[in-house]
Amino acid sequence: MSSILYSSSPSANIYPMSELFLRHRLQIVEELWESVLRQECGQKMVDLLRQLRDLCSPEGQATNDQASSAVELIEQLNINEAIRAARAFALYFQLINIIEQEYEQKQQLSRYSDSDSIDQENIPNIVYSTNQREDDLPVTKSWGGNPISHSWTDTTPATQKGTFAALFPLLFKLNVPPQQIQRLISQLDIRLVFTAHPTEIVRHTIRDKQRQVVNLLQQLDNVETRSGGYPWEAAEVKERLLEEIRLWWRTDELHQFKPTVLDEVDYALHYFQEVLFDGIPQLYKRLKYSLKQTFPWLEPPSKNFCSFGSWVGSDRDGNPSVTPEVTWKTACYQRKMVLERYIQSVKQLIELLSVSMHWSDVLPDLLESLELDQSILSDVYDALALRYRQEPYRLKLAYVLRRLENTRDRNLALYNRETPSNEDSPMYRSGAEFLAELRLIQRNLTETGLSCGELDHLICQVEIFDFNLTQLDIRQESSRHSDALNEILEYLQILPQSYHELSEAQRVAWLTGELQTRRPLIPAELPFSEKTNDVIETFRVVRSLQQEFGINICQTYIISMCREVSDVLEVLLLAKEARLFDPAIAVGTIRVVPLFETVEDLQRSRSVMRQLFELPLYRAFLAGGYEATNPENTSSHTTLNPNLQEVMLGYSDSNKDSGFLSSNWEIHKAQKSLQKIAEEYGLNLRIFHGRGGSVGRGGGPAYEAILAQPGHSINGRIKITEQGEVLASKYSLLDLALYHIETITSAVVQASLLKTGFDDIEPWNEIMEELAHASRQHYRALIYEQPDFIDFFHQVTPIEEISQLQISSRPARRPSGKKDLSSLRAIPWVFSWTQTRFLLPSWYGVGTALQEFLNEQPEEHLKLMRYFYVKWPFFKMVISKAEMTLAKVDIEMARHYVQELSNPEDKPRFEKVFEQIASEFYLTRDLVLKITGHQKLLDGDPILQRSVQLRNGTIVPLGFIQVSLLKRLRQYKNSTTPGIIHSRYSKGELLRGALLTINGIAAGMRNTG
Repeated sequence: MSSILYSSSPSANIYPMSELFLRHRLQIVEELWESVLRQECGQKMVDLLRQLRDLCSPEGQATNDQASSAVELIEQLNINEAIRAARAFALYFQLINIIEQEYEQKQQLSRYSDSDSIDQENIPNIVYSTNQREDDLPVTKSWGGNPISHSWTDTTPATQKGTFAALFPLLFKLNVPPQQIQRLISQLDIRLVFTAHPTEIVRHTIRDKQRQVVNLLQQLDNVETRSGGYPWEAAEVKERLLEEIRLWWRTDELHQFKPTVLDEVDYALHYFQEVLFDGIPQLYKRLKYSLKQTFPWLEPPSKNFCSFGSWVGSDRDGNPSVTPEVTWKTACYQRKMVLERYIQSVKQLIELLSVSMHWSDVLPDLLESLELDQSILSDVYDALALRYRQEPYRLKLAYVLRRLENTRDRNLALYNRETPSNEDSPMYRSGAEFLAELRLIQRNLTETGLSCGELDHLICQVEIFDFNLTQLDIRQESSRHSDALNEILEYLQILPQSYHELSEAQRVAWLTGELQTRRPLIPAELPFSEKTNDVIETFRVVRSLQQEFGINICQTYIISMCREVSDVLEVLLLAKEARLFDPAIAVGTIRVVPLFETVEDLQRSRSVMRQLFELPLYRAFLAGGYEATNPENTSSHTTLNPNLQEVMLGYSDSNKDSGFLSSNWEIHKAQKSLQKIAEEYGLNLRIFHGRGGSVGRGGGPAYEAILAQPGHSINGRIKITEQGEVLASKYSLLDLALYHIETITSAVVQASLLKTGFDDIEPWNEIMEELAHASRQHYRALIYEQPDFIDFFHQVTPIEEISQLQISSRPARRPSGKKDLSSLRAIPWVFSWTQTRFLLPSWYGVGTALQEFLNEQPEEHLKLMRYFYVKWPFFKMVISKAEMTLAKVDIEMARHYVQELSNPEDKPRFEKVFEQIASEFYLTRDLVLKITGHQKLLDGDPILQRSVQLRNGTIVPLGFIQVSLLKRLRQYKNSTTPGIIHSRYSKGELLRGALLTINGIAAGMRNTG
């Protein structure tokens, strides 16, 4: 068979012999894919797809002479044929993604059976960190010197990197004091926050189809590897795969309607339902077991060392659909899911714990508990006392089950905003009450010589997820708070002038004074505008949530576009009005988190936080109240972690604002300075990383990214957003999800306990400052100063079509009404450049910055850049991310978008813009190769290189199809006279075809925004 994947050209075989399993699976899936297309579309379509694919170069890139042949072929297709071709390629990519995910999962599982030891001779002289700053690092005053002979990140075998099994032996062999390890893991705090950011382009109906294919592939694995199996069994599974893929083919890929916020909540909970709820307790077991193997005398962390947050249903920044009522329903919806899972588990335990009093002792505390339950739940006793009269655990669990069911029924009424009819029925008011009952049963089993793994598993789930599943973070843009206060104060006529007219110093002075009064500012009835009322009601619903669910459900309020001290104090004042902060004792149940996004805001973050920490009221608030600031008083009224300041750093807008290199450096510097300031005031700092899925929005391998952070900025705590397609790629399969979180945890421990000291070498920092400045200047010269760039962007990318994808409840632009870059959100910005194969936000400006530095002293500075790449984790991370993105760029395909989609009168000026971009691409690519020492991009990561090359070849013809459909669509829209060649197609048909190509390319690139 002449397949698209397995060309007869020797150069097309990009798989080493060690990956026979992967090759075998890819071949099976491709045969099934072709068979489906043959049945659904005919042999002619299969031949067309092969012909389009064969036009591509062996390296998977478009070529100069390819475009004309492809355009000629595609222009002959009618709209139905073009759509079918686009759908076929999209299906191909998603099948390939499934195979690679399954292969990656098998690779992760193999890591735990790999017993390779760490080579003692290659262990460097690491400086382990403490909770105190160390100023005597062994560095020189020149370019840098050689404080360690090897990079510690390279001492672990590749098959084990990131696992707990590799982490603790490494710490042992590096002689890290056990007390340091114990202190760190005791305070270990990993927070993964799911968001509804619109980068998940695949319908969840299609995700269900994908899951079915995964299940069938796993069945095929079992059949093929099982000894004594019958040949017809494998054939039967393949036939079922064929049926499933045919059903998939006949399912619409496009979202039929714009999802509501509660739809997005359901999408996010899907990953908990299918993977995380049952899987996360295994993460604790892995850590506990690995720790015991190396440090048996150390205590493991708490079971909820890794917890989850969510913005879905609570992030209202730019999304008017997220109302206080939606946030309330979201919390109830989350509780509904966990309660249903707990009910299911308790029913299983009733079946399992059939222990009889005839054959096992029962301790008095359980019997006393049963007597109390009997008096409260007499109907349960009457119904089951005879059946379970000698089976105390079953009877006890029957009482537990009834309480859970009553809790669930009450929660349903609250979701519907009805008065619960069973308010007086016995139920659990918190997960802690439920947990106490489970521990009572566990203690009785243990003390009578028994154990129950299912019960232990359930207890672990309750400790991790409680009754809330995730913590909801509120996020709102800073101007919404100042606008609301301005309207309130004008209505009450408190100030002699408008609040907006006050200077920053005047605002801070007034806010500080107002925060210390007990007098209410906002009336109970709200006579204000809808926007102001929404802000006030948001704080009130947080108060209601905390009263109903406990403060853990919602205790973080994030201020996007935070620029000044007043932005933080405004939120604290509004929280005070909702009784979330008591000014008399300076105790609050809400944590105010500034989000610094643009480069200017990142640079300003140091002074903003220092000014906040200087305010006695704010310092008392962080400490847990005025009493807590008294050294002789060890008590605290607050239930928040005392003396912990959380700060969020935004990767997306800083990148859009100043480019990839400058953004990463400013974030790196901000972390160092914020940690230093926090230490000066005796505070703990938790950095919240607002990472996206793409490199242009802070994405990339999390393990390497965390290791590249300044060690002092972590200290066992990290919070990270998980967005869009990252959820699908990292959390769809159990073992992939566990490995992903395990690598994050391992990296946090490593970065906290081990450090190279390179971040503190001042001459190196000066060089990076120079590179970042040059990169930013070149980036902004194109994006913000090139007069033709905005028109170029809107014409040659599918930005307008992307905005019509029904993939998010949030608009693509901020509500300014302008079609400029400032109003455009970072996600569609990156999404558009990814579709056209420019991927410009992830590399532009890097080449020019490097070249200017090399021009000063070519040989010496090139050696220095290579030294940075080997030794400095931050620099290596930046170059590696750029290299990965450059490998996905296809500059000739990008040229085709410019040539075909530019208006004729605009082509001369747009070609100049393109040549400027292309020149920077070639310069950046060549310099990255020089620094890394690679012959080709990604030579250092052959698995990723193979994956990118495999996709590139098939994205090329899909890109040609997209350009053709976009061109026809825009001709239709711009035509004022009838009779143009493609007028027989409706606008809806053309738009649908274009959107399908967007789906396909997104699947092929494996990321969107």
